[in-house]
Amino acid sequence: MIAMRALALSSAFAAALLAAPVQATAPVQVLTSPGGVGYWLVEEHAIPMVALEISFEGGAATDPEAQTGAARFLSAMLDEGAGDLDSVAFSTQAQLLAANFSFSAGRDDFSVSARMLSDNLEDSVALLRLALTAPRFDPEPLSRVRGQILSSIRSDEADPNALASKAWFAAAFPDDPYGRPRDGTLETMAALTADDLRAAHARLLTRGGARVGVVGAIGADAAGAMVDALLGALPADPPAPLAPVTIAGAAGVTVIPFDAPQSTVIFGHEGPLRDDPDFIPAYVMNHILGGGGFSSRLTTEVREKRGLAYSTYAYLAPLDRAGLYMGGVGTANERVAESLDVIRDEWRRMAEEGVSAEELRKAKQYLTGAWPLRFDGNAKIAAMLVGLQQDGFGPEYLDQRNGLVEAVTQEDIARVAARWLKPDALRFVVVGQPEGLPAIQ
Repeated sequence: MIAMRALALSSAFAAALLAAPVQATAPVQVLTSPGGVGYWLVEEHAIPMVALEISFEGGAATDPEAQTGAARFLSAMLDEGAGDLDSVAFSTQAQLLAANFSFSAGRDDFSVSARMLSDNLEDSVALLRLALTAPRFDPEPLSRVRGQILSSIRSDEADPNALASKAWFAAAFPDDPYGRPRDGTLETMAALTADDLRAAHARLLTRGGARVGVVGAIGADAAGAMVDALLGALPADPPAPLAPVTIAGAAGVTVIPFDAPQSTVIFGHEGPLRDDPDFIPAYVMNHILGGGGFSSRLTTEVREKRGLAYSTYAYLAPLDRAGLYMGGVGTANERVAESLDVIRDEWRRMAEEGVSAEELRKAKQYLTGAWPLRFDGNAKIAAMLVGLQQDGFGPEYLDQRNGLVEAVTQEDIARVAARWLKPDALRFVVVGQPEGLPAIQ
């Protein structure tokens, strides 16, 4: 499942969320480092650690087509040696400092996460700075990591979920980087060189493209100095923005033959972008339709009433350049056609009838009450601060989110459902041996 960016924090759950490990009284400070890099800070000294999250603009979508997978490869190489430390020495030093670093490449961004002890903060920051500014790309780790990614790509060729997702995006975005696999292909991954990774590093890790969240036992002056130490030597300008893109091709069903007793289905069509005024009503609507687990309409109709599948779901997936409304289901081969019909019917029923007052009340209660349980640590809060920056929100949204959810009306849901739910536009990719469906419909 494509993970949706977090909508926001809210003051209503701040006490529960921030009391451990961050206190409810700790405000979000929007600051600029002496070197001119903006960052958000939640200062809390109760626990002697610092969580850091950095998201750089650009991601796998910036990979040249012949170098598809370069961002992914780069993310796996940044802790494999840097500066005067080879791979083993870098790993050993991180362990001695009890510092945890991780790197990942999404479609639209390149992310860095770090958790560092206050007592070792200076040395931990120095080590992370090496990874960000002076990665080595030595032959041995380059070959080893390439082999690991190639093994993962081969494993995906036998994974129904991976096959379905890859095929869905390739059909939806045939002429755009969104349609390419983020891990690359066997051919492109095998051909990537150290120079290609250096080019990806220069393209993706930039001061101007960085959004930074810092949470923990550190003051504003020290946090600003840390941000400059980490990012000050990076190129100034982020990658040039890519143009918005729309989903291509016709709706329908594509079947990928796969020898298994159950078929895996991915489906979707166009959805709202994150800055769409109707996003919050659409989010609430989707909770009722397919995002609410066992309480959702899709689960009730597909699983509970008909026993067609163990689980089915739907979710909003706003990428930077295209909004998507996605879902999935896994069901026995002989019941795939019926499952797809039920999903289309529920899509249509929501579009035509909206929701009941009781459905809306329960959705609001869950979405406002359960939200803080998802953000129970410094690292998660740091990631949240960065997510808010990525989505164009300010700290005031922390006080607004639950109020926006509470303000959604049945009329809002009816309007949004009529606008966004298009059962006849759904594109289904089925991986399996479904009965009653041709290979391409």
